Amino acid sequence: MASSNYYFVIVGHADQVVYEVELGGSTGQTVPASDNRHLNQFIAHAALDLVDEAMWRNTTTYLKQVDKFNEWTVSAYVTAGGLRFLFLYEHLPRTGEDGLKNFLTEVYETYVKLLLNPFYVPDKPIRSGAFDKKVQTIARKCIL
Repeated sequence: MASSNYYFVIVGHADQVVYEVELGGSTGQTVPASDNRHLNQFIAHAALDLVDEAMWRNTTTYLKQVDKFNEWTVSAYVTAGGLRFLFLYEHLPRTGEDGLKNFLTEVYETYVKLLLNPFYVPDKPIRSGAFDKKVQTIARKCIL
């Protein structure tokens, strides 16, 4: 099977992008901005209403598949504080649904550690190289 590309985004309380990254290939490295970047952003933001609806129907933080647009599937993870972690994929990662859940959970734990930094303002874009590197490491471990 060919390697898939994935798009991961953290959406803040006012529906603003806090962090986004395109992942793919066998190396787990960040993929350069592709022609699909705007399409990925559109799909993610279009799924936010469905994520909000699913958030009230479920008691779990991991919402699994919440939306599908053409070949792209959207899975979501909602934090207790109301942040939405969205993961777009064409094909389920090699590790399946469990790997995807583990990825989202570990990225959430990394985000919580970032919140402990007194210099980070919540809901502001994350511009940390260490955070990027950690997300890539988690992606290699859990989904790639």
